[in-house]
Amino acid sequence: MSDTRMNIGKIVFYEDKNFQGRSYECSSDCTDMSSNLSRCHSCRVENGCFMVYDRNNYMGNQYFMRRGDYPDYMRNFGMSDCIKSCHMIPMHRGNYKMRIYERENFGGQMHEMMDDCDSIMGRYRMSDCQSCNVMDGHWLMYEQPHFRGRMMYMRPGECKNFSSGIGMGGMRGMRFMSMRRIMDSWY
Repeated sequence: MSDTRMNIGKIVFYEDKNFQGRSYECSSDCTDMSSNLSRCHSCRVENGCFMVYDRNNYMGNQYFMRRGDYPDYMRNFGMSDCIKSCHMIPMHRGNYKMRIYERENFGGQMHEMMDDCDSIMGRYRMSDCQSCNVMDGHWLMYEQPHFRGRMMYMRPGECKNFSSGIGMGGMRGMRFMSMRRIMDSWY
């Protein structure tokens, strides 16, 4: 594995929409935004890629953000609350490899992936994915085909069920139907 955590990530959070109000600049992980801002309703990713969460400690719904402006992210993502924590995604250069399993605890069909998959039903005839082993790279997994619906960030390691995630605050009852690599061109 060739993960390199470079200090390239920088995200600025703002209390109000359209980059108004107090701001908080972050270039690493932050488990609790409330110590820096009373609320957060817009942000600007100047460099890198981040996962932001609507609960503290990387819990709750996850949203992927890459370089760009998000003047009203609640409207853009359909969030009912504001950002509470964030995780910087390290840049990965090298191969991507993940094994997906149809059932929890690595049960059922298994398929090895090295590239994006917009529909596991279409490609593998699997109804869904309930566990995985990420061997190389960083991935986004989506609950619906064609990279839609709620998502979960997956880093190298095993995930026996998505209720626990890989240390990133899983979401109960999640099953995934499409997967995408987080590429260095996104940074």
